[in-house]
Amino acid sequence: MFAVVRTGGKQYRVAEGDKIAVEKLAGEAGDTVVLEDVLLAGEAGKLADASKVTVSAEVIAQAKSEKVIVFKKRRRHNYRRKAGHRQQMTLLRITGVGEGKKAAAPKKEAAPKATEEAKAAPAKKAAPAKKAAAPKAAAEKKPAAKKAPAKKAAAKKADKE
Repeated sequence: MFAVVRTGGKQYRVAEGDKIAVEKLAGEAGDTVVLEDVLLAGEAGKLADASKVTVSAEVIAQAKSEKVIVFKKRRRHNYRRKAGHRQQMTLLRITGVGEGKKAAAPKKEAAPKATEEAKAAPAKKAAPAKKAAAPKAAAEKKPAAKKAPAKKAAAKKADKE
């Protein structure tokens, strides 16, 4: 099965086992990434519903693409500027193209870990919230500072006739 996915403003035709270089994505080598923006999917000569298809990929490496030379020149003005740029990119290996249930399985494994962390986090957040409430109460008790009076306008000079 193949799919056309959009990532980093570009479109890629991928199938299981393909290796592609895309614009930089978050993640380190070995992480699993799900490419959700599937534009088209199919197998042999038949097209499938792209909204039900997901593409999962494994990050091979974070790298830089080839250097691009930027050279600016204005003739007869002795103006020359040379600069270079190397775009960040991510190398991906497509591990699965198919129905959402198959590709989303790795994501479900990570979800229980997140819920365990979420349960532990509110206990930690509750204590700082009480500390933050105390300074607010102290700030409310202080009277508001008085503003300085507005400056008077400059006196007008009398016209001579």
